[in-house]
Amino acid sequence: MRVVRWPGALLTFVALSALAGMLVAVAVTPGVAVAGEGTSGAVAFFEDLPSYLDIKTPQQVSSVYATKDGQQVKIASFYAENRTTVASNAMADTLKRAAIDTEDPRFLDEGGIDVVGTLRGAAATVVGGDVQGGSSITQQYVKNVLVQECEELTGKNAADTAKKIAACYEDAAGVTPQRKLQEMRYAIAVNKKYSKDQILTGYLNLVGLGGRVYGAEAGAEYYFGVHAKDLSLVQSATLVAILNNPSNLRIDQPADTDNGSANGYAKTKERRDYVLQRMYVHHDVTKAQLDEAKATPVTPKITATANGCSSAATGYDAGYFCDYVRDQVLQDPAFGKTAAERIATLDTKGLEIHTSLDLDLQSQAQTALSTYVPATMAGVDVGGSNVTVEPGTGRILSMVQNTSYTQGDTAAAGSTAVNYSADSGFGNSGGFQTGSTYKVFTLAEWLASGRTLSESVSTTEHTFENAEFTNSCQNVSGGTWPVANAESVPSSMTVQAATSESINTAYAQMGKQLDLCKIAQLAQSMGIHRADGNALTQTPSSILGVNELSPIDLAEAYAGFANGGVVCTPTAIDSVTAADGTKITPSPSSCTQGVSAEVAGTVDYALQGVLTGAGTGASANPGDTVPKFAKTGTTDGDVQNWLVASTTKYTNATWVGNVQGQVSLANWPFLQGTTGYSAKFGVGKSMMSYLDQTVGGGALPTPDPAMIGQASHASTTTPSGQTQTGQTTQDQTDQDQTDQDQTDQAQTDQAQKGQQQNGK
Repeated sequence: MRVVRWPGALLTFVALSALAGMLVAVAVTPGVAVAGEGTSGAVAFFEDLPSYLDIKTPQQVSSVYATKDGQQVKIASFYAENRTTVASNAMADTLKRAAIDTEDPRFLDEGGIDVVGTLRGAAATVVGGDVQGGSSITQQYVKNVLVQECEELTGKNAADTAKKIAACYEDAAGVTPQRKLQEMRYAIAVNKKYSKDQILTGYLNLVGLGGRVYGAEAGAEYYFGVHAKDLSLVQSATLVAILNNPSNLRIDQPADTDNGSANGYAKTKERRDYVLQRMYVHHDVTKAQLDEAKATPVTPKITATANGCSSAATGYDAGYFCDYVRDQVLQDPAFGKTAAERIATLDTKGLEIHTSLDLDLQSQAQTALSTYVPATMAGVDVGGSNVTVEPGTGRILSMVQNTSYTQGDTAAAGSTAVNYSADSGFGNSGGFQTGSTYKVFTLAEWLASGRTLSESVSTTEHTFENAEFTNSCQNVSGGTWPVANAESVPSSMTVQAATSESINTAYAQMGKQLDLCKIAQLAQSMGIHRADGNALTQTPSSILGVNELSPIDLAEAYAGFANGGVVCTPTAIDSVTAADGTKITPSPSSCTQGVSAEVAGTVDYALQGVLTGAGTGASANPGDTVPKFAKTGTTDGDVQNWLVASTTKYTNATWVGNVQGQVSLANWPFLQGTTGYSAKFGVGKSMMSYLDQTVGGGALPTPDPAMIGQASHASTTTPSGQTQTGQTTQDQTDQDQTDQDQTDQAQTDQAQKGQQQNGK
């Protein structure tokens, strides 16, 4: 026999009974004042409780949009709770009636409190010793609002957050007389402030329906593949059945032995039929409708809303771009002061995130890359990426790679979560050595220091003393640096010719006349940073591209040269609006003058030669009239291969190489009869052809005649210096790192290996 704790239980009964007597008046006349002459101590306590409840916009699904055929298309969703708040007229009447008839038949007449249920609960409390009480729909709504507030709490760390949420739950839903009284107080206040339709709509938008599914709209879409306004009688009754016990009555677990497809979801059907019976009792369905509905089996049509970037990957080949967007949100203080707050903003605030992604261009880029670079190859961990940015804004227009996107820590062959286009902060990649694409910074410093394209430099020296180089920021180590060219070249050549043909020994000679520190500083002024976050290498061999960079970073710098020397940090987000209508302004792209307009224009002029005549990228030239410039890059044995091309309207960067390892790709067979070395030309030509037609480009920034040099080099149409002997149409002259200082190379290789292992 259970021992009844009379003093405590009796006190609760007296308090609740006294309140119930008072609340009868409220139930009959909802607008009547609660307090009156001669209120008991319990009622006085009740009156002293807070009555204001701040009903905020509930947690909702955030959506990511991109442009396709000029229209905005949703490509991904993020949520902690899968919920889409809808208006009353977007919910089926059968759903509303099912909820009222089952949960609170007196809802339309009561003053926020189910008085009969409260009296019954008070009596049960005395007999059973536990605090009980009938909850009206308004009370349930209040409880859900309070719980929702708990779930949005954040702390200093995960443990602190969990502690705060647990304490809040106890206050919001704990089984104590005080909590029940506070719930009633709030319910009466809510009933005075809002209409019955508003309360019912708010309730149906908040209720849990199993797992991460919340609210009528998400429940209808998830369980039946329809909108809430289109729910049938049977479907409405099923949802109301589920909300009674979401954990046990959900119908998305067909293998459940107690409530699965084998027994026709027996527990849910039993509760559903009870809901239907209540609707019949309250004259909302006829006997014929009741019988037909009860005879209908529970037939879910599970239609899940993907959480995260998987839908962007499967539907639009945009998983890596979507992941970049997520990283941008989680790192931007505009979305919250702390990482936890930013995650909460993304997962709960119902953001509409409109991005810079052009899905038509994205499709073209994926096709171009996949045509030449396979997802997997025996004997080599092959990688490839292509990214397009907009000069002057930093907007990322496309971002693709050769692998399939996965959200998991483990991945099947041909899949990875690592974004090769980005760096360690936006996709976990350690970057890749850039080869001769890095020479552009030596060229820019050459021009900025008062030298010209027409000056001749020696190409005959192949062993350089490190001590011959100047670095005003750090000591240059001793020893020698061997440098070679793949093919014979004249004993001297102009800087213009050396740039078009990417001659290593010529650029090494140029480096001897410059300050290595200033070259690195100029690169940084153009947005360049190592993908792993470490400081740029400033050894002599850095001239030929030993720093590991990301494709998006290199594209950013080249876009700066196309934009008159003004470089803009990459951004993937155009605008953001929260579900409550609040505009969130992301931290904008930062645009700064990296080099002078004169230097930028002259660099662009010089790099036009790469795509013409004997230039190393001539085979990628689409042959149209859109002004453009480019630079190729390879490393020893073509381990890494690059092509960056730009007009004033777009900059496109292609990387093909080893994700891990140092496999020589010079003659490694790729798709379409190409090799690991030449595949970049196929990708680049395909992209430039498409981009020239769809995006185009205007006149490139004007070069400085003084920086070009001799009068014969003053033309701004076709760079000269391309008729030197010993030229080759192959990019093998672009072997950036041949026989570099062994110590430096060993350190770099080891760093690259470690970075890629960590990134994978």
